[in-house]
Amino acid sequence: MKALTFVQNFITHSQLIKIKMKKLSIILLLSVISLFTVSAQSPLDKGRVQLNAGVGFSGWGVPLYVGMDFGVSRDITLGFEGSFRHYKENYSETKYNSTILGISANGNYHFNRVLNIPNNWDFYAGLNVGFFAWTSPYGYPGEGDSGLGLGLQIGGRYFISDNFGLNLEVGGGNAFSGGKFGVTFIF
Repeated sequence: MKALTFVQNFITHSQLIKIKMKKLSIILLLSVISLFTVSAQSPLDKGRVQLNAGVGFSGWGVPLYVGMDFGVSRDITLGFEGSFRHYKENYSETKYNSTILGISANGNYHFNRVLNIPNNWDFYAGLNVGFFAWTSPYGYPGEGDSGLGLGLQIGGRYFISDNFGLNLEVGGGNAFSGGKFGVTFIF
């Protein structure tokens, strides 16, 4: 008899958990649907400007960067960026200090309107082209040539307020490769 009561209680408890899980699933599904049906708008309106600044990560030191983006149409921005990085390497028990200065131009397509993403988020992808000056001491045996670079980037921003957000971007294809994290101010 005790075994039968245990089984009945177990089945009742299992059914209760299933009902609660169904309710939770419905609530989560409705939350996700409402998140993506919030009115989406352009992340940077035509004629507006945003300032981006932060730190990066790469195989050649920790870059610092500052850049500006300009809204040129509803979903497209054009911008420029300057970066600086300094790093140390050891070759055959000799320490070498190198510096890389870079300036680049970029163009990005912002997917907010097309994907109906809420306006406190900004997801984009684009191209960049730039020049980097790589300086190392005489006799440096490692890689390190100055030159032009063409690359791709993909990134996103989360706006904490109407004019301030956090950004994260990754890219590849040139000396600006790696990733970066920083802040965005819209003017």
